[in-house]
Amino acid sequence: MKYKSVFDIIGPVMIGPSSSHTAGAARIGRVARTLFGREPKWAKIYFYGSFAKTYKGHGTDVAIIGGLLDFDTFDERIISAMDIAKERQISIEFIESEEVPDHPNTAKIQIGDEESELELVGISIGGGKIEITELNGFQLKLSGHHPAILVVHNDRFGAIAAVANILSKYEINIGHMDVSRKEKGKMALMTIEVDQNIGQDIIDEIQALPIVTQVTRIVE
Repeated sequence: MKYKSVFDIIGPVMIGPSSSHTAGAARIGRVARTLFGREPKWAKIYFYGSFAKTYKGHGTDVAIIGGLLDFDTFDERIISAMDIAKERQISIEFIESEEVPDHPNTAKIQIGDEESELELVGISIGGGKIEITELNGFQLKLSGHHPAILVVHNDRFGAIAAVANILSKYEINIGHMDVSRKEKGKMALMTIEVDQNIGQDIIDEIQALPIVTQVTRIVE
């Protein structure tokens, strides 16, 4: 495995005690919050593997709630995340799953309000790094460490080219792209990590494509 910096090994600046169980968990929660687009009214968190066994001692539960409140890994408010969530009347439930996950540090987050719901599966791979592996039933690979857009679209010929052409027009370089679909010819999810934040005008242009249903962006 190659490391780009010393922080890939020792982890990010964070509220402890563990980069994988705390910082990674906070980032999974924050990605869920970003994709949901607002503070949820309720959250149901499933812990698997090592997370299920040690989440209380390592503060994984507090960290994920901190992420859902949009706190960064170094934000001292993470320590009080449970109390803050209670003050904001956010209903929270934790479930220890006995299912054997593909990765020991796995969490599934279900959040929602009166308007909509979101389900996300994330893994903490060490050093504060994460991967989002599932979103609302779509399989994907999203690191959460780079600017990205998630494009829900009709599974039609030319969909990928249409989005890529817009990014190319604005000289936006694609670092990673992944496409997932639940069923051929139905809805699909395009996950694109890029080298710089994408402006709202570009998001609007992609959203205007006839094959596109929804566009969500993650900024760095």
